[in-house]
Amino acid sequence: MIEHVRKENMIKNFLIERRSWILLFIGLQGLLIFVAYLDDAIPLGPIVYIVFLSMIIFIFFLFIRYHKETKFYRSLSEWDNTLDLTSLSHAERPFGKLIETIITNQTIRLKQDTSKSQIALEEEKDDLLTWIHEVKTPLTSMHLMIESMNDVTLKNKLTVEWLRIHHLLDQQLHQKRLPFMENDLFIEKVDLKAVVFKEIKDLQSWCIQKNIGFDVDLEGDSVLSDGKWLAFIIRQLLTNAVKYSEVSDILIKSDTQSDQTKLTIEDFGRGIDPKDLPRIFDKGFTSTANHQDHSATGMGLFLAKKAAKPLLIKIDVSSTLGEGTTFTLIFPKRNDFTRITRM
Repeated sequence: MIEHVRKENMIKNFLIERRSWILLFIGLQGLLIFVAYLDDAIPLGPIVYIVFLSMIIFIFFLFIRYHKETKFYRSLSEWDNTLDLTSLSHAERPFGKLIETIITNQTIRLKQDTSKSQIALEEEKDDLLTWIHEVKTPLTSMHLMIESMNDVTLKNKLTVEWLRIHHLLDQQLHQKRLPFMENDLFIEKVDLKAVVFKEIKDLQSWCIQKNIGFDVDLEGDSVLSDGKWLAFIIRQLLTNAVKYSEVSDILIKSDTQSDQTKLTIEDFGRGIDPKDLPRIFDKGFTSTANHQDHSATGMGLFLAKKAAKPLLIKIDVSSTLGEGTTFTLIFPKRNDFTRITRM
């Protein structure tokens, strides 16, 4: 259907392009018949016959020229986004050759600029990853110094701030790795309970400061996933739950039915405005109700959603403003991983 419409448009454009020549030819034929009609010395019948033959020849000529002249333009209209110059047909007419030369030169320059930009981006990414790893060393030393402090109140406050910096660096590190995530996947049986408790333990000091507890009801499920990336996803959801909760418990439970496991993380914090729900996984989106919250980066849920896709994990969310939010991780069935394990 699309090909048929494209062909019709090409014919229409060709006739419009040659409209002046077609009108000139028809006008000359009409003028010839008109002169023969006025001048008795010129036989009208043979003139009409000659005009009829000329029209047939002209239509046949247009048919041939259409296929010859539009070959280049058809290939140009079907040109894909790979910038592959070999897919373009060579133009025959001077103006077509001029267009072909311009396109070729522009494409070569664009490829060169794209290559340079790609190299620059790769260098920037490598520099950032190097910087993140370098910063981790003093952060580790800082954590050891904080742990050795005697002032418990100050120790807890510094630990929380250290934890925030650590999580921001962790987000940056995984954000840079996301484009190459599928090359880094290692699908295995992951102990869901162990992953959840590890992430809860890392958030312990922050939870103590905010007087937040955890009510955990896990069935000892194991799921097929990548342990490192699954931990990252759960970390973002738990961090989000702790950040927007005050003096309340966070409920974590799992359920397995029909070979499919669901992990639910429910908090009783401020909740999400209904109009914000469709946008919470958008990059950089924070909140319309609490737009002045400068501590929010709008990256945690975005990265969690992006990381969940290659793992075939679906993230559902429900929330009531002022009452809390529930995130549910729906893990794929074992058969769903056939495609990944064969790659």
